[in-house]
Amino acid sequence: MDRSFPMTRAAGLERLAAFLDGAGADYAVARNTDRGPDKASTTSALSPYLRRRLLTEAEVVEAAIAAHGEEGAEKFVTEVFWRTYFKGHLETHPEAWTGYLSQLEAQRRRIEAEPGLRRTYAAAVEGRTGIAGFDDWARELLATGWLHNHARMWFASIWMFSLRLPWTLGADFFLRHLLDGDPASNTLSWRWVAGLHTRGKHYVARADNIRRYTEGRFDPDGLDAFPDPLEEDVPPREVRLAPADPLPTGEIALLLHLDDLHPESLPLGGATVRRVGGLVVHAPGASAAVRAADAAAMADALERAASHFGCDIRTVEPDWAGGLPVVAAWTPVGPSAEALPDGCARLRRAWDEAAWPLATRGFFKLRSAIPRLLS
Repeated sequence: MDRSFPMTRAAGLERLAAFLDGAGADYAVARNTDRGPDKASTTSALSPYLRRRLLTEAEVVEAAIAAHGEEGAEKFVTEVFWRTYFKGHLETHPEAWTGYLSQLEAQRRRIEAEPGLRRTYAAAVEGRTGIAGFDDWARELLATGWLHNHARMWFASIWMFSLRLPWTLGADFFLRHLLDGDPASNTLSWRWVAGLHTRGKHYVARADNIRRYTEGRFDPDGLDAFPDPLEEDVPPREVRLAPADPLPTGEIALLLHLDDLHPESLPLGGATVRRVGGLVVHAPGASAAVRAADAAAMADALERAASHFGCDIRTVEPDWAGGLPVVAAWTPVGPSAEALPDGCARLRRAWDEAAWPLATRGFFKLRSAIPRLLS
């Protein structure tokens, strides 16, 4: 499979079309099978484009239904909504993110102080544990910046329950190297595997499951098949979803960021874009490959924005907006939100406005509303 992931909207549209013409038809049946990096993926591999919204969830879902019908596309559409669910859940439980960052710093100090933990951690991230599959996925992640979703679940489970490594260190390893690394999907997926997101319900990697869904490529020994879920004293508090800001009228400066790079479809109302700037804030410790992907995606979005709005691209520095009101797409919880300049008005897409309020608890509430949301 081509894992080069050129970070342009055009490349994302090409990958979407190829998926719908190929693996999309068998997605519901084959999506859990990881055939390896040299074979065609059983998933869409659209996540690097969706993470930066070079492609929007709405257009991907619409294309899938147009290609395969509502029934044929149902499983794929549901998986797209999982991404939306994680975004909305982190918006209403931001302590899951700040708590992760705080715990991560504490675990990094432990690595410095505890030689045994340091050795186990190094073996895990370098693919030297001796566990079949796990080591291969670690090396694949470092080489390609991508892993099959099922492999991510197996990896996270083995990391926590067999190697007994802190989950925050594993989530950080993923976020630094995944080309689709997303604060919401990554953090909450690791919490879900751990049994923290849905308290007491964890995901356990089992040798027979790995053997089956890797088509016999891996048959690991020594996995803990009956671990207890992780626990925490107090789960992240739910907070009210913050409202979008009123959209200024007249001339504005549009600020792009890595969470939304399709400015052509932003609901700007009657506002007129006179300047466009790009805010590039990488995940902490992001790999060179991730940083390059972020830069390429932003360059593509800025070029499209300049053409679409017929205006100049400006370097984001003091007074870059020239006194114009600054507007940006909503910045979800994560690095971009933390770096957004004061006074910037954040607007929210209709997709998020409709779905995020249904993402405050488990996924079922949002999942049951999918037909209504799509209509």
